Amino acid sequence: MSETLVGIAGLSLLLLLFATGIELGFAMGLVGFVGFAYLNGFGSAINLLSRDVYDVITNYGYTVFPLFVLMGQIGFNAGIAVRLYDAAHKFIGHVPGGLAMATVMGATAFKTICGSSAATAATFASVAIPQMERFGYDKKLSTGIVATVGSLGCIIPPSVVLILLGILTEQSIGQLFLAGVIPGLIIALFFMGIIYGWARINPAIAPRSEAFTWKARMRSFPEVFWILLVFVLVVGGIMQGYFTPTEAGAVGTFAVLLL
Repeated sequence: MSETLVGIAGLSLLLLLFATGIELGFAMGLVGFVGFAYLNGFGSAINLLSRDVYDVITNYGYTVFPLFVLMGQIGFNAGIAVRLYDAAHKFIGHVPGGLAMATVMGATAFKTICGSSAATAATFASVAIPQMERFGYDKKLSTGIVATVGSLGCIIPPSVVLILLGILTEQSIGQLFLAGVIPGLIIALFFMGIIYGWARINPAIAPRSEAFTWKARMRSFPEVFWILLVFVLVVGGIMQGYFTPTEAGAVGTFAVLLL
């Protein structure tokens, strides 16, 4: 069988495995191993597999991934996502589409301490959707916005995607983090603008919630302040050269643990 046919067969097998619901990483690894073994021999495939696995496990640079994911997991278990959402709710919950916009604001703030897009979406699925359902929000809007805010995780630092990009392309992770801040905020503002316009056109999909006093709003401000402080500590530390990305992940994890 020619290399072209092996490639076509491998792609077909990969799509079939995807359809079964198997984890993507396992499916891609299995197809790659079988294809390499067919073309170069089983012994060569085993040697390649063992060497690559060892290189990844022993690579110090890759320790940054679990640290930033752990930072987000600690933040979730500590209730930081709930507090951020409540703070955003108090400020804009009374405007058309306010709870959906509060979801965007809360997810954007939470993303500054969580490196995983999937974790951000899953966190706000449990936090925001019940609240929006309580006020009669349309299910398409509530579920759609929660699924969408996860995409901010690819851009807003500390993004695991940006870290991986920096490692693979040998670019400055600090510069990549800085480059992701403004586009991420612009996308979040676009999301909020679309929600507001949709709610103004069709108020039934996003009823207003209760309005809070300025005293209640200001009481929630410290929750946002401390998260921004952690963000500045992590990203600013990398930018100024005080920390490596791995050290910044450890410092950020410890800071969130203190919160």
